[in-house]
Amino acid sequence: MAWLGDLTDGAVIIAIVVINALIGFFQEYHAGKSLDALRRMTAPRAKVRREGKSVVIAAAEIVPGDVIEVLAGDVVAADARVIKAAGLSCVESALTGESEAVEKIIDTISDKSAALGDRKNMLFSGTSVASGQGHGVVTATGMSTEMGRVAGLLAETADSEETPLQSRLGALGRSLVWLSLGIVFLIFVLGSLRGVPMSEMFLSSVSLAVAAVPEGLPAVVTVALALGVMRMSRHRALMRRLSAVETLGATGVICTDKTGTLTVGEMTVREIYVAGSSFSVTGEGYGPNGEVLFEGRATEPRHAGPLLELGNILIGCNNAELILDDGGWRIAGDPTEAAMLSAGHKAGARRETIEQNHPKHHEIPFDSIRKRRTVVRLLPDGRLRAQVNGAPDELVGECSQILGDDGPRAITDEDRRGILAENERMASGALRVLGAAYRDLDHAPAHLLSADVIERDLVFVGLTGMQDPPRAEARQSVAECHSAGVRVVMITGDQPHTARAIASELGIISKDERVMSGVEISAIPDDELRELVPQVAVYARVTPEHKLRIVRAWQARGSVVAMTGDGVNDAPAIKAADIGIAMGRGGTDVAREAADMVITDDNFATIVRAVEAGRGIFENIRKSLLHLLAGNAGEILVMTACVIAGLPLPLLPVHLLWINLLTDSLPALCLAIDPADPAVMSDKPRARDKALADSSFWRTVAFTGGVVALVVMAVFLFSLHHGSLDIARTHAFTALVFADVLRAFGGRSRFVPVWRISLLTNPWLLAIVASTVALQTLMITLPSAAAMLQSVVIPAADVLVLLLIAFLPALALEIRKVLMRRTIP
Repeated sequence: MAWLGDLTDGAVIIAIVVINALIGFFQEYHAGKSLDALRRMTAPRAKVRREGKSVVIAAAEIVPGDVIEVLAGDVVAADARVIKAAGLSCVESALTGESEAVEKIIDTISDKSAALGDRKNMLFSGTSVASGQGHGVVTATGMSTEMGRVAGLLAETADSEETPLQSRLGALGRSLVWLSLGIVFLIFVLGSLRGVPMSEMFLSSVSLAVAAVPEGLPAVVTVALALGVMRMSRHRALMRRLSAVETLGATGVICTDKTGTLTVGEMTVREIYVAGSSFSVTGEGYGPNGEVLFEGRATEPRHAGPLLELGNILIGCNNAELILDDGGWRIAGDPTEAAMLSAGHKAGARRETIEQNHPKHHEIPFDSIRKRRTVVRLLPDGRLRAQVNGAPDELVGECSQILGDDGPRAITDEDRRGILAENERMASGALRVLGAAYRDLDHAPAHLLSADVIERDLVFVGLTGMQDPPRAEARQSVAECHSAGVRVVMITGDQPHTARAIASELGIISKDERVMSGVEISAIPDDELRELVPQVAVYARVTPEHKLRIVRAWQARGSVVAMTGDGVNDAPAIKAADIGIAMGRGGTDVAREAADMVITDDNFATIVRAVEAGRGIFENIRKSLLHLLAGNAGEILVMTACVIAGLPLPLLPVHLLWINLLTDSLPALCLAIDPADPAVMSDKPRARDKALADSSFWRTVAFTGGVVALVVMAVFLFSLHHGSLDIARTHAFTALVFADVLRAFGGRSRFVPVWRISLLTNPWLLAIVASTVALQTLMITLPSAAAMLQSVVIPAADVLVLLLIAFLPALALEIRKVLMRRTIP
């Protein structure tokens, strides 16, 4: 390029090579960070039993067979079989995606195919202890743990191959190179046979080859993608790979984690049942700001007593803590207890008052046999009050009274049926339901107040139904995806009935679609899963391997797949997907390092906006490519027609290079930064194997190039008939420059007429077109400038006429748009 005198394009190409090299370097530099982040999650030290004593050792020194001890707040250092548990529960969301703490048991689980979240007699490396204490026999360490298996999947999951855009551009580039070489060779041979000096034909052929190949396209694509990254960052979407911007626009399937993405990611009490009445609870997350409403309005005075009593139990029988800091409310302890603590405050109770007036006497931890937990508190009169939380179906059988608006009364069979019916109603709505009761006792030492003594003849107070609620904007975003032809698939560690209820509320699943469990996925081969995925909208109780298989099954069907998530369990699938999306606020470092894009607000709606931006970027790249190729086609057609007809060459090599520099790259760059068409989300996603330039694209290129060539040929022949060859070449050269830049205005949309598109939305294009027209006018009206371009000086009147003639191709394109709009159904 530089040898031929095209210094600017040469510099651009060199710059692009340097930029690509730097991008590749930084991608390699960050490639191993996923595994590094995963290693940082493991506990550095742990307490183990050795030689009859508890010793603290480095986690790396633990071996299978060691007995580890864990307490609330610990990070588990290895996979272990639970042999002792006292109120022990663990938060395993990093592995399973399930936000609720899992109660641990010592019983044997006979089902060898049980999902990870159902293996309640196991402790898993990298998870945290929410409450209680326990011992476990180590069964696996390092890469043999469940967390290690995730690391193995990350290591085995190759980085995505070429993006759809890269593969399309590569295929198009190869085709253009061979097509250009063929045409240039043909012109060279025909010109030589007609007696044109070979040196002149060689320079013209080489110049035409340079003009025919849109070497400015890499710069256009880079600018379009870089600008897209900037725009998306302002909308809370951070791109970690430049090429992934366009991939978003081709997304046909979004496989999304539920917890923290479609939902808030925090357990919240949504309903309360007290004294025969149901109440709704407002507020989001763990924050205690909200209220209890009766039939959508403030509660009546008669409800105050029962609600306050329920609030006292929710707070009093609770070990969680709510902490307010700059990032909002966070918790210390079990998420379920934190949700009850928040609800207790909303019901009118206060922890400070309870701790001051009713200090804790002792506690009986939760266990899987009783399915309840009790805290005994000292009353001001010296008696004791046992506050009990537990499974409603078990708890109601131990109650002899029920609390009403007027105080306790004897419970009836009808009361019990009503309580169980309400429990069933809440559970069917994807709520986790807990019952609350109390009993007053005479003062006695703690060792005499066992569960068998206390947890009978209770006064039933009420039910609380809690869930990780869907985000307010998630349903609308899912609907937008559906209207845009993007399939949304929910993948979660929850139970199938809970997953279906949430998916139904969000509009993800229809009556004809099914929920598939991880156990079912394990039972079928990959080819059968590939055939089933279109029928499945929700996957429940899945493992990291299952998520990876689901993503690959959709990819095998030709879909461009986006995978969203926030946990370690999501990382392998995020890495394998065409576009991996991690949550920035609630996500783990492992997920973020494996992702192509990070959502800083953890909001599914932001993903939809990013898909829209990706589609707009692709359309801009397509418009730029169309402008480049249509101009090249016009030049090739003009040159070919003249050679075939035996006419003198209408354009000299310097003209071709000047046109290539002036009318190609700069207008194409302006089209690349054009604002996205608001209707872009009404189109269906592009197929993975769909070419960048389809038949419609090539018809437009041929039509535009043909019209431009026709106008330029007419100008050349007319001027050649009425003047010298130098004047004819100057006229044809100028007409081609004007026609190429003026048609850029109409190139901003495939269907919308130019008069309906405001010029002010892309002032850069207006400035470039005006500058090009002015510069070209200057170059052919000043003698020294004209001599540089091997042209002659022409009068201003000729320039004005040529400018008016150059509007003809643009006008023809607008007429074609109108006709096309009328034929589109």
